[in-house]
Amino acid sequence: MSKVPLTARGAEKLRSELDRLKKVERPRIIQAIAEARSHGDLKENAEYHAAREQQGFIEGRIKEIEGKLSHAQIIDVTRLPANGKVVFGATVDVVELDNDAEHTFQIVGEDEADTKNGMISVTSPIARSLIGKTEGDLASVDTPGGIREFEILDVRYV
Repeated sequence: MSKVPLTARGAEKLRSELDRLKKVERPRIIQAIAEARSHGDLKENAEYHAAREQQGFIEGRIKEIEGKLSHAQIIDVTRLPANGKVVFGATVDVVELDNDAEHTFQIVGEDEADTKNGMISVTSPIARSLIGKTEGDLASVDTPGGIREFEILDVRYV
């Protein structure tokens, strides 16, 4: 499997979630299963079945995070020699030329994307149109609603 880009901040969030799942959630579920077992007959014990189901979700999420981290290429944007260009991990302020709406996007890995918070996937059409451009450049994006044009106002590496 090829490496998947991940920002340093995204990797830290995944490590923190993994730590919480292993050190807090897993022991809590093990305790809940033990307590439910002590109630007797497991066939009709709803608490036991619910705890086992929750354990399955937690173990699945642990494996998923470990897999993502093992295949991640962690990129610290503050250490890239980007020379003012839009690159993976950069935060970009743009103005949409049609309606003068200003937007701020951070270009992140697919697993980190959260469009409501301005974090767009490196594979998204907007990110692909911005990458390689510098402050003052124009970027055109072909969207289902038509072509959107952006002017890059600022590029930051945080």
